[in-house]
Amino acid sequence: MGRKLLLEKANVPGIRGYDVYRQQGGYAAVEKALRMTPEEVVEEVKKSGLRGRGGAGFPTGMKWSFLAKPAGVPRYLVCNADESEPGTFKDRYLMEFIPHLLIEGLVAASWALGSNRTYIYIRGEYAWIVDILEQAIAEANAHGWLGKNIKGSGFDCQIYVQRGAGAYICGEETALIESLEGKRGNPRIKPPFPAVKGLWDCPTVVNNVETLAAVVPILNIGGEEYAKIGTGKSTGTKLISACGNINRPGVYEIDMAISVEEFIYSEEYCGGIAGGKRLKACIPGGSSVPILPAKLLLRTAKGEPRMMTYESLSDGGFQSGSMMGSGGFIVLDEDQCVVRHTLTLARFYRHESCGQCSPCREGTGWMEKILHRIEHGQGRTADIDLLWDIQRRIEGNTICPLGDAAAWPVAAAIRHFRDEFEWHVNNPEECRRRNYGLAHYADELVSALP
Repeated sequence: MGRKLLLEKANVPGIRGYDVYRQQGGYAAVEKALRMTPEEVVEEVKKSGLRGRGGAGFPTGMKWSFLAKPAGVPRYLVCNADESEPGTFKDRYLMEFIPHLLIEGLVAASWALGSNRTYIYIRGEYAWIVDILEQAIAEANAHGWLGKNIKGSGFDCQIYVQRGAGAYICGEETALIESLEGKRGNPRIKPPFPAVKGLWDCPTVVNNVETLAAVVPILNIGGEEYAKIGTGKSTGTKLISACGNINRPGVYEIDMAISVEEFIYSEEYCGGIAGGKRLKACIPGGSSVPILPAKLLLRTAKGEPRMMTYESLSDGGFQSGSMMGSGGFIVLDEDQCVVRHTLTLARFYRHESCGQCSPCREGTGWMEKILHRIEHGQGRTADIDLLWDIQRRIEGNTICPLGDAAAWPVAAAIRHFRDEFEWHVNNPEECRRRNYGLAHYADELVSALP
């Protein structure tokens, strides 16, 4: 069984509350951090090799070291809890069941960055978790871990929770900052980067929930010890949200030294494909990363076992690889239709586009319409190449990565499953019959509601 650093105490009764969390060693990382200089804490995070757990995988310690420190100007730490990536739900798990782990990580990180006012920007749909976080913050305040002169250190820090309004685009750090300032959540043009000019034009670091929670075990065991877990540049443990056609969906903590095959078929993790069916494909890092067929998911193009690491999942680029992304592991069995799933994702990204960049604003709508046409038996052979051309013109031509996130699933679906698109084009009657059946079934469900 792999080592657990974040979820080790998740099943301890009462761990959500302060008293049990403290009895289990909680806030020891803050005590250790306050005995160190902020620079030493940053250096410890650098030694750990921790990479951002929100999607991009950028080295966290390096990101912290970029923070500008002009005299007399406040600095801010913002926790990105806007977990809106389809297939991803591991941050929700942390906040719901071990909220003090996040609060402890935030206090330690705030000390390292010199942030006296720290914000948790949380997804609007996580309404019940706001109450849990507010309760944890109140308990931390009552016991001297927040507020003025924390534990006699001279350091002041307060944490505030801000609810978003359910916009996927606000998961992008500059759009999040715009929303936090009370504006429409449109991404900013960079540079300047948030580390120089972020929240209220002040130096700002934005990290997601899992990244900041990982600061706690890093300080507790030391950065060098943390770096020994995992392999290569994929150090430490990683939370994976596993869902789809598997026997055991849920949140798992892995040490990134296991293979994809082991993760899918081991009883410790996903427990194999549901119903004894065969594996067809998987989206390994949340809906925005390229889908991989089974043959490339289990082994790289070089024939080596595909590992659950940043490097191995991206091996071969998008021609034969994908990304770790946010860790949303979506498994599809042999009966799943890739065209239908791609249409579902295209509909999501069209809906969530902020509309600021014309390639994304117009292109996502075009892709959805063409995919809808193909899926419903009205497609033409030329539509497949037209889809490819549209996604190519979106990728890399927008202010933020949402355009890429919309283009990559379409590109990968055509690259690896073009035969399915061609089948839809060549079998229009079957497509119409199948989709009529689904629509008819949905109507029956609605009519049966009380």
